[in-house]
Amino acid sequence: MVSLDELRKRIDAIDEQVLDLLNERAKAGMEVGKVKQQQSENAVFYVPEREKAIFTKLTGKNSGPLPDQAVKAIYREIISSIRSLEKPTTVAYLGPEYTFTQLAAQRIFGVNAELHPMPTLPDIFTEVERGRLDYGVVPVESSMGGGVSDTLDRFIGSNVKIINEVLLQVSHFLLSKNTLDGIKRVYSKDQAFFQCRNWLQANLPNAELIPVSSTAEAARIASDEDGSASIGSVLAVEPYGLDIVAERIEDASHNYTRFFAIGNQEVKATGHDKTSLLITVSNKPGALYNLLLPFSRLGIDLTKIESRPSRKKAWDYVFFVDLEGHVDEPKVSEALKEIAENCTELHILGSYPQGDIEK
Repeated sequence: MVSLDELRKRIDAIDEQVLDLLNERAKAGMEVGKVKQQQSENAVFYVPEREKAIFTKLTGKNSGPLPDQAVKAIYREIISSIRSLEKPTTVAYLGPEYTFTQLAAQRIFGVNAELHPMPTLPDIFTEVERGRLDYGVVPVESSMGGGVSDTLDRFIGSNVKIINEVLLQVSHFLLSKNTLDGIKRVYSKDQAFFQCRNWLQANLPNAELIPVSSTAEAARIASDEDGSASIGSVLAVEPYGLDIVAERIEDASHNYTRFFAIGNQEVKATGHDKTSLLITVSNKPGALYNLLLPFSRLGIDLTKIESRPSRKKAWDYVFFVDLEGHVDEPKVSEALKEIAENCTELHILGSYPQGDIEK
């Protein structure tokens, strides 16, 4: 039987090999960065389609015991670290710190990206539009609450592109310095209260529920007030010195929020993509029906359609449409050509890799 010391020596030897290989990979990545800079002054260093191809290839070759999710997480950070050697990646997200949007930004760009919290969604778009920051991460919809109207409205009139997406499984934690029976007030965002209402009614029926601007603000208040708790991300535990009183208190196990990464680049097809559109049609009978016909005829699956006021005149609407496929695919290109001939405005918000569910 192999002894514990022998196993540890084997692990140490493997670690040395892994470290040498990681540094070799880093050197190759830096060479790639130099070639990109020589080819173009506006070279991009975050390439979603390339990362998708790497993850797909590695998980396809993975024979375990590491699960595919772990392989992807490890390589996300390897790629993020090497990319930071080529050029720091700056990312705006909806602040403050320790919120689910920050977690989504880390899931997309890795922990080595330079993350900048912004006070509002329009600030994120502005920073990216003006080139002060490379990318932005914005919430777009939740499985429980539907579309985030502020995000959708900001795409109207903006030229930024959707370059990636992530579906984040949102788990809410009850955080406090008190035990459950000592909690008299709970702070969080309205959405969090809505998503946890059954648990709160069953476990804290007499607690006062106080809405605040963010889950991070809720954690800050709870850390200073005796008898208070917050609902939010596990990210807030350490910085605010809180304890996890109860975990995963959301009422639905399928509680997901979808986030977009936005930037100023085009993303090439991966074979497993989505395209998002903003379409304006004339206010006349059958306009929406005629809009959808090309998708049906060509067998293109629509995964989302949502209307929003155009803000140009009363009763004038725009439609946000998500479809499976990339604009470079022939049938998608054909459908968009037909739609352009029958609508008043067609804005392609971006084609990007379909996001995986991140836990």
